[in-house]
Amino acid sequence: MRQVRLGAGAGFSGDRIEPAVELAEQGELDYLVFECLAERTIALAQQARRRDPASGFDPLLEARFEAVLPACRARGTRIVTNMGAANPLAAAERTRQIARRLGLGSLVIAAVTGDDVMAGLDGDIVLDETGQRVADLGDMLVSANAYLGAEAITEALAGGADIVLTGRAADPSLYVGPIVHAFGWTFDDWHRLGQATLAGHLLECAGQVTGGYFADPGFKDVQGLDRLGFPIGTFAEDGSLVISKVAGSGGCVTPATCKEQILYEVHDPACYLTPDVSADFSQVRVETIGPDRVRVVGGSGRARPAGLKVSLGLMEGFVGEGQISYAGAGAVARGELAREIVRERLARAGLPLQELRCDLIGLDALHGAGLARSGSEPYEVRLRVAARTASAAVARRIGEEVEALYTNGPAGGGGVSRQVREVLGIRSALIPRAQVRPTITWLEA
Repeated sequence: MRQVRLGAGAGFSGDRIEPAVELAEQGELDYLVFECLAERTIALAQQARRRDPASGFDPLLEARFEAVLPACRARGTRIVTNMGAANPLAAAERTRQIARRLGLGSLVIAAVTGDDVMAGLDGDIVLDETGQRVADLGDMLVSANAYLGAEAITEALAGGADIVLTGRAADPSLYVGPIVHAFGWTFDDWHRLGQATLAGHLLECAGQVTGGYFADPGFKDVQGLDRLGFPIGTFAEDGSLVISKVAGSGGCVTPATCKEQILYEVHDPACYLTPDVSADFSQVRVETIGPDRVRVVGGSGRARPAGLKVSLGLMEGFVGEGQISYAGAGAVARGELAREIVRERLARAGLPLQELRCDLIGLDALHGAGLARSGSEPYEVRLRVAARTASAAVARRIGEEVEALYTNGPAGGGGVSRQVREVLGIRSALIPRAQVRPTITWLEA
């Protein structure tokens, strides 16, 4: 039975590079896939591209490709990734420069564009979360990227691409594309597309399925997280999948790690909507077939949705933040006094603040005073004051008030930090599929 072997080189933009190198050198892969985009990541990339038209792709693209390209070229492993982010064409050009610098010989690069729908976005489209129209957003709107499916990826691979760089493609579609290409399936074979999407969903977050996000000491112990190995998916033509990892790498592959990942970010396991298919994971079966080897079967699917999801990035003002620590006897009381001082001063100033929070980290910062309080008092706490506002100047006042506690507040405060950052909000909407036209641009190294 024919098989295709896929390795997960990354599960988010800032992921480790060493496990991808391990896969490239030892994984015996047909494809190495880097999934590096989240909703805010693409919006931040769009902002970067506006500041510099030659940027807007993943900041670790160069480091990743320098690390893995020699091994991938030596072993014939092809690469699929959404590291193109807001600028796949610039990412492809940078990749060509890297390949030439490394002396890798002839290399075909395909850049997939068309996900950026900002220019042609209909102002009457309604946001899912708020019911607002796009036109109501005005200057707040900074990006609009549709989730592309696997068709353009498959086309690029069929055209001979050694590396496929996309922008906002759906996470599992990065894996569906190579699988469909390997077996020559069509994009209306819903059952098989559902099987391929299950494989993509299991692999897309890399170290999560090998124990990274799974670990919970004393309850779910995982060994070797400091050298966590990323997963390999061996997908067979009958739709079955075996999840494994490089022998000797850290982490684990078990039915439990796989089951948690199957349910991760899935609103309805019987109808998981992607650009390629409405996938059905409700009949999936998982079994151990060897050490760190799990077989997964039972994925299926129905016709894909009529529309495509669009991720909208909105500029929603600024967050100002300041932090200071207290330790030793009476640390909690001093932290609480510091909190009240800042609250009173901000209220007296009459600043236009939204969502003001004054938390004692280590005491009540996560779940509030009602749940967090216990009979024992911590030896140290850290006050964090943060608020959102429309003005960067007003946001700076938050950190200034906290810093002033050095000499104008309780005894023993130290380790002040402060920052102001822009707030990028994310909304979503659906647009007709016909309004999105993926395009492939070819480069040769």
